Parts: sequence; C-alpha cells; structure tokens
Amino acid sequence: MPWTSSRRHLLALGGATLGAAVLGGRLHAADPLKVGFVYVGPIGDHGWTYRHDLGRQAIEKALGERVHTSYVENVSEGPDAERVIRQLAMTGHGLIFATSFGFMNATEKVARAFPKVKFEHATGYKRLENLATYDARFYEGRAVIGTIAGHLSKTKKIGYIGSFPIPEVVMGVNAFTLAAHKIDPSIQVRVIWVNSWYDPGKEADAAKAHIDQGADIIVQHTDSPAAVQVAEERGLMAFGQASDMRRFGPNAQLTAIVDNWDAYYVSRARAVLDGTWKSHAVWMGIKDGAVEIAPYGPKVPEPVRKAADAVKDGIVAGTLHPFTGPIKDQKGVERIPAGRHATDEELHKMDWYVPGVTA
Repeated sequence: MPWTSSRRHLLALGGATLGAAVLGGRLHAADPLKVGFVYVGPIGDHGWTYRHDLGRQAIEKALGERVHTSYVENVSEGPDAERVIRQLAMTGHGLIFATSFGFMNATEKVARAFPKVKFEHATGYKRLENLATYDARFYEGRAVIGTIAGHLSKTKKIGYIGSFPIPEVVMGVNAFTLAAHKIDPSIQVRVIWVNSWYDPGKEADAAKAHIDQGADIIVQHTDSPAAVQVAEERGLMAFGQASDMRRFGPNAQLTAIVDNWDAYYVSRARAVLDGTWKSHAVWMGIKDGAVEIAPYGPKVPEPVRKAADAVKDGIVAGTLHPFTGPIKDQKGVERIPAGRHATDEELHKMDWYVPGVTA
C-alpha cells in the first residue's frame, strides 16, 4: 500500500477499513517500526475499539518518528481476520496487535507463518515465541459498579446487556452480582445476549426491554453508548463500558469502567525498537492502571462513592478479591471454597453463574 506524508489513506478490505496515521513529512534514514492494529469494531464506537485506538495514538505521541502505525477496523472474527492479519505481516509490520478474543486462532496461524514478526493478542490464551497475550481484569471494575448498583437500585432488578457468553463476560456478570449481593441479596440480575460486540440497535432494544421489565439500572458488556442513551431518555441509571460515556448520558451514567491500554502499547512498541521484546502473558487490573473507574455521576451520593472507593482501594491493596469463597453456583455446587479466592485459571474457564443471575 503506498504511503504519503501528511495525509490519511483509507483502503477498503472487504468489510474492513485500513487507516494509516502517517508521521511527519520527511524521509528518514532508518525505516520506522510499522505497528498494525486489528479492530473488531469501528474506532468511533466510543467503547472497546475507541480505547484501543487511543492506545495506538499514544504510541505515536510517545515514540514519534520511530514508529508508523496503521489500523484495520470492522474486522469479522473468522476468515476475514486471518486475511487482514496476514496482509499486515506481509506489508512490513513488525508488531501487530489483534484486539479481540475471536481473532485468536487467526493470529496464531499467521504468527507461525511469520516468525520474525511480533504479535500480541488481547484477551486470548494461545502463545508462541513471537505471540504474546495481554488482558485486563475487567471483573475488578464490575465489583466496583456492582457495589454502586447494590446501593442504588430501588426495583431490585438490574438489566445486563451481554455480548457473547464467553468466560470474560460471564466472570463480569458474576463479579457484578456478587458485589451487589453484598449490599442487597435480593437483587436480581437479568442478562440479555445480543450476540455482538457492537450493534447499537440491538443494544438499545435490549436496554428498552430491560427497562420495560422493571430494571432501573442498565449494565453492559457491549461497545456502543446506546444503552446509556436509552437510560438517559428514560430518566434511569446506567454504567458506561470501556470508555467514559457520560457525554451520552450526563444524568444517567453512574460511572464507567474505562479500559486504558496506553502504557502497555507504548512499552511493547518500545521493547521491539530496543530489541527487548519477549512473549509473555499479562493480566492487568486496577492496580496497574489498565482498568479505571470514571468520575461518579450526579446520582451517586457521597456514602455510595465511599463504598465504591473502598472496594477499589481494597483491590489495589490486595485485601479484597471479587471472587473470594465460599461461592456456589446456581445448582448449589461450591465452586470456590471458603478461605481462598478464584485462581486465574478458574476465572479464565468460568462457565457458570452465581445465584441471582438469569441468563
């Protein structure tokens, strides 16, 4: 693909779009490191992909002319992903970030074919010498917002909009419910699956259905601000997802779980440039700054803010784990014994729900 200075080019790749942020207007003696990003949604989703793209921009800002970044948005999780990742590898990208769980098999396959290229896969578990994985402990943020919901719900019905029933999402539902039940054990959490990471229409319809069935707080593990907007229109409450969505619901948003990949992306690009990059598996959380809690909205009173802060501070200090036993599933089977918390392996395989969840 031809690149020129001072312009952004868009190349249609089937249903995907490749965007290039070109740095500077001069030719350089040393070729910059080409860093590619593969996105499952559009950079304007105001959620998951938007936050990853801010991380891409952070690389440019921190490393300047030493790097040249590009991205491919709206990539389907399947054969299209392999084609896009392979094209990035074939066009000289030395570092490629695949930013959705469904890209895992495609990323592994291409990584095996291009051993000199460094690959990073978000939320996956397959690794190679040139394929690293990285993830964020979103369930920690769910424990914080679950605490808020436990204090503020009057109907005792919480509407949860889920993307896909994979462990990442299931553990979030459970962490939220466990935290809410510490405040009010009578709360019920109902999940509607939209089978998409980003579909504003489906997300809005799910939010409306929840509200029509009595929910007064909407939670989401999807990428658009549609649910927050519905809550704002109905005069109810909601939590933003992946980014601070208060502009879409200044009265409705109680807070948001914010993904912050900036420092990680900069460090990994710098490691390639310095020759120190190595494959690894990292799972970052609130303590690492990868999971942030947005400022509280006007409907969160001071005592509830303090309760939420106490959960957040306990997680950072290591004195609170959202999955501390005893915890039973809905069939009464003890999943996590008293006196210990869930291991990372148990969390990554979570396919059961705690009592109080309808999914």
